[in-house]
Amino acid sequence: MKISVIGCGYLGAVHAAAMAELGHEVVGIDVDERKIEALAAGRAPFFEPGLPEILTSAGASGRLSFSTDMADVKGATVHFIAVGTPQKAGSYSADLTYVDAAVDSLIPHLKSGDLVVGKSTVPVGTAARLADKVTSAVPGANLAWNPEFLREGFAVEDTISPDRLVYGVSPVAEVAEVSTNILNSVYAKALAEETPLVVTDYATAELVKVSANAFLATKISFINAIAEIAEVTGGNVTELADAIGFDARIGRRFLNAGIGFGGGCLPKDIRAFGARAEELGRGESLAFLKEVDSINLRRRQHVVDLVVDLLGGQAFNKRVAVLGLAFKPDSDDIRDSPALDIAVQLNGLGAIVTATDPEAIANASAKHPQLHFVPSVAEAVEQAEVVLLLTEWKEYRALLPADIEAGVGSKRIIDGRNVLDSATWRAAGWEYRAMGRP
Repeated sequence: MKISVIGCGYLGAVHAAAMAELGHEVVGIDVDERKIEALAAGRAPFFEPGLPEILTSAGASGRLSFSTDMADVKGATVHFIAVGTPQKAGSYSADLTYVDAAVDSLIPHLKSGDLVVGKSTVPVGTAARLADKVTSAVPGANLAWNPEFLREGFAVEDTISPDRLVYGVSPVAEVAEVSTNILNSVYAKALAEETPLVVTDYATAELVKVSANAFLATKISFINAIAEIAEVTGGNVTELADAIGFDARIGRRFLNAGIGFGGGCLPKDIRAFGARAEELGRGESLAFLKEVDSINLRRRQHVVDLVVDLLGGQAFNKRVAVLGLAFKPDSDDIRDSPALDIAVQLNGLGAIVTATDPEAIANASAKHPQLHFVPSVAEAVEQAEVVLLLTEWKEYRALLPADIEAGVGSKRIIDGRNVLDSATWRAAGWEYRAMGRP
């Protein structure tokens, strides 16, 4: 099939390359000329494992191209909308400026029989509104909503072999059938591999994505709230999570206490979901998400307070090493990163913060040039009076006391992700602190 992808940020670039890798002819459209130039040259504008390889292979095949000209969607019959929906300034609501602009720019190039497919995370009600706009402007063109469930660090795998597919389609049965058949052709490989498929209405498809994120955020904040109780009672939240995780109704995944969640999805999506509930007159239904958000943000302050405590009550002019800046490993994404936020807060208290990360230094330094960034762990910990492990990159998880103790000023470490063996570090003479563990 010939496909267009409107918006070539994180979601769009991965989707375009993956669709071409699956054999479709794809054109990616974006207004950012530098981004388009990089993608056309086979260079990923952000770090995502596996993306450079499929950009190269799909580009070499001739099936993948990129452009800044919307007219280049000509000939495509399926048009994916993959632009961002950031949080509005001064509000928790989602900003739909880019979604509306993408659809408005696309409409003059649509023809009867085309299918516009939304992938962006939007407030419930958006798809129905856009469907009316598309069908009114171009009779015979239709709209479906196909939410994404990508995990940063695994986005290529999640696009090519998703764990489920969701189609939100028109309430008109004949239109719904046509849209479903088109999407089945797009995702033929995944469906042949028996990927679960849910075909539903627009509202449900929109709610699936934000509900999934709200549930995951709630689960993370739940275990972090329990960690707060464990810390004042001497309990071990990791062993507690193991115990309750054996219950099939609960499960062990996303029950890892730490410094909280971040990134470009969970924080903004739960806030936008709550804001939409308020608009619908059902704010009380999602009022708990405010506490989920509050618990999450509180974890960052907890680490800052713990550092100050370890440093004798004040951080001014004390050397602090920060290992990790991205909001999660296998990513260079620093959006709402707890690790970077903690580093910035400590810098604001007068600490001499030296930070490192395998992939996120460029992004972090562009946003917070006041911090000192170095390329290696050895340089970061030089004369540090406390070491913070804040992003659980594989190389940080594998650290042993002998790897860094020759360079540090004091043997103090805060394991913000509960990934180190506490007995090993304490046996080597380190003052070891973790999240919700004695």
